[in-house]
Amino acid sequence: MFKKILHIMMLSLLSFTMSACLSTTPYTHRKQLVLFSPQQEIQMGYQSARQILQKEPISRDPQLNAMVRRVGRNIADAADQPNYQWQFFVIDKDIPNAFCLPGGKVFVYKGLFRVVQNEDQLAVVLGHEVAHAIARHGAERMSMIQLGRLGERIAEQTISGGKYAGAIRKAYGATEGIGLVLPFSRKFEYEADEIGLYLMTKAGYDPREAIPFWENMMRLSQGRRKPPEFLSTHPADIHRIQRLKKLIPKALKYYR
Repeated sequence: MFKKILHIMMLSLLSFTMSACLSTTPYTHRKQLVLFSPQQEIQMGYQSARQILQKEPISRDPQLNAMVRRVGRNIADAADQPNYQWQFFVIDKDIPNAFCLPGGKVFVYKGLFRVVQNEDQLAVVLGHEVAHAIARHGAERMSMIQLGRLGERIAEQTISGGKYAGAIRKAYGATEGIGLVLPFSRKFEYEADEIGLYLMTKAGYDPREAIPFWENMMRLSQGRRKPPEFLSTHPADIHRIQRLKKLIPKALKYYR
């Protein structure tokens, strides 16, 4: 009887939480479930940024820093998020990558400039990262993980009072990763590609440069082993390119 009551209470809590925390992403207008307030999300981002700045080598190259800050600031202005404290840093490592933390701390690895050929292509990257922030993908993913843990506890309590908890945890973790978190991670990447395209165009950059940028990235990764797309958090480069080609005419409507 107790297990049944607990089950009902947890399901009711889950239902209430999901109905109380729905929001909408900018530009794409996708309904999303976020369990964290914007203030909580921004604070977590700032804490992570402080840790990164303490342990990572930050580039002192004046030209690279000036370019990243100039392009980043233009895109941040287009994003129009006054509560975010945007900052742009270059990490002195030969890795062709970039990332953005909740709240607007953006990090670009120096190795990305092996791929980026002009400021428009840099805007492709920074638009994508700024899009992750304003679409609150970090908080949404953390919310999914929290709900996954709640679902796991419900399953453990419902089936034999936890007798098979270990097996449930292992199975649940596998299905959550492949069936939920990884597809949503790819969805976030596609969504950031789309929103980023609109932001860079509003900031005055040419969205058509997204195609040669991703072609450069695809050439750079040739010969390197990659996991199948369904086991990856990121879409295949060729699929991104195909999708971006369809979105560019729409993005050009924002061109100044």
